[in-house]
Amino acid sequence: MTDDHTRVQEFFAARAADWDARFPDDGPAFRAAVGELGLRPGDRVLDAGCGTGRALPALRDAVGPSGLVLGADLTPAMLEAAARASRDRAGLLLLADVARLPVRTESLDAVFAAGLIAHLPEPAENLRELARVVRPGGLLALFHPIGRAALAARQGRRITPDDLRAEDNLGPLLESSGWRMTSYVDEDARFLALAVRGA
Repeated sequence: MTDDHTRVQEFFAARAADWDARFPDDGPAFRAAVGELGLRPGDRVLDAGCGTGRALPALRDAVGPSGLVLGADLTPAMLEAAARASRDRAGLLLLADVARLPVRTESLDAVFAAGLIAHLPEPAENLRELARVVRPGGLLALFHPIGRAALAARQGRRITPDDLRAEDNLGPLLESSGWRMTSYVDEDARFLALAVRGA
């Protein structure tokens, strides 16, 4: 395991037990972001870096009982917290690295990723792996329940020009990784970038 992966696991393992309690009001924002994907009954979707699985119930509602919902995370403690919250009833939980997903090529219709991009050690390569598992024309949602400026203020830092989530940085990054950005919203109440997978 690389140092980057170890750091991510340590960061989230220390916070898993009270993660949901720290952000109790995020549910509606997650549900609204899932709604933006336009999923249909029977679709197959991955929540990449699912954490405690807060998006899984909304994803299940969107794809219905005939759809497939996967939640993948690198941190066992986060998946354990998801199971304690009974979110494993909404989707299959996978202990997996988004850099090497145990998912067949072009087998999914969409990927939902909340707060993931800031934790990717190799963003272009990792986004290519997400593109690999999605069919051509499938969708990617990069989401955070608050915008970049609000998140930076919460963390006591400033937004820097090299922030991957800046529109001028994210568009080319997605393009180089097999995606085309179709919409971008960065406001205090949410961050949501949607992209479609190329042929």
